[in-house]
Formats: sequence, C-alpha cells, structure tokens
Amino acid sequence: MIKKEYEVAVSACLCGFNCRYDGKSKPDERMKALYESGKALPVCPELEGGLDTPRTPCEIVNGRILSSDGEDRTEAYHRGSERVLEICRKHSIKKAILKQNSPSCGTTHIYDGTFSGTLIEGMGVTARLLYENGIEVTGEK
Repeated sequence: MIKKEYEVAVSACLCGFNCRYDGKSKPDERMKALYESGKALPVCPELEGGLDTPRTPCEIVNGRILSSDGEDRTEAYHRGSERVLEICRKHSIKKAILKQNSPSCGTTHIYDGTFSGTLIEGMGVTARLLYENGIEVTGEK
C-alpha cells in the first residue's frame, strides 16, 4: 500500500467540514484548495477526542477546558490532540494550519475563559502539542 504524501495538516473546519462546536464550518478558500488538490489532510482534534457536533462551546479556564455550562472536557481535548499528533507523524507532516482562537487549534490567541469573546495571547492544546513536537503551526490568516 502506498502512503499518501500530504504537505500539511489543516483544521477540517477550514476545509469546509461542518465540525465546529456550532455544527458549522469556517471555510477558507485557500485551505479548501489545498485539501481539494490532495496536499492537505483535514484534522479535527475535537472529533478525534470523541466530542460531538454540535457541542457546547469550550474555553481554557485555569489550565482546564470547560464548556460554557461548566462541564470539564479536558480529557477529550487532550485525547484529540494526541490523536492529531499521531496522524501527523503517520503521514510525516511537518506543518499544520489551524483555526485561530480555538481552545484546540489557536496558534497565537485563544479566548480568555470568560465566554465573553475576549481574546488573550496563548495556544490551544493541539497547537501547543504539535509545536512542542517539532511541527510548525500557523493560523489561517
């Protein structure tokens, strides 16, 4: 069996997959074109971690990932980030383009944990794990 060679992992929501917390996508035409050309492998850490779509929005609060109704989703987020790292390793992917501001995929900013829409500097759990394992991470902008 020949292993598919991808250039980059991309947040699935940027490729047009309806996997965000709200059941929608955030398609980015450049990311969709990469996916459609076979150069990008779409990944969604939340789905890989076993969360459903749609789901209650989550933010990082004091190092834990909590939903807006107070449910602790930390383990699912970490499980999903580990799975995405495994996928990147399996396909020898060295770069990921991830959805900005997400508690999983945010590369430079995340929401502050108050569910008020306020951004702070920081990385989502998947972005951080990939970065710490030598994978270049960037946001879609």
